[in-house]
Amino acid sequence: MSNHYSKLVSLVEGLEEDFSAFYEKGNKAAGTRVRKAMQELKGMAQEIRVDVQEKKNT
Repeated sequence: MSNHYSKLVSLVEGLEEDFSAFYEKGNKAAGTRVRKAMQELKGMAQEIRVDVQEKKNT
C-alpha cells in the first residue's frame, strides 16, 4: 500500500513547479510536462484500481 501511495505523492509534489510555471507564467513547455505527468498519474491510478480490485476479490 505505502509503495503506491508514496509514488503518487512523489509525482504530485514534483508537479508544483511546473503547474506554477504554466498557470502563472504561461510557460508552454511546463504545460507539456504537466500533461505528460497527468497521463502518468492516470496510468498509476488504473494500476492501483486493478490492484485494489484483485485484493478485494481474494
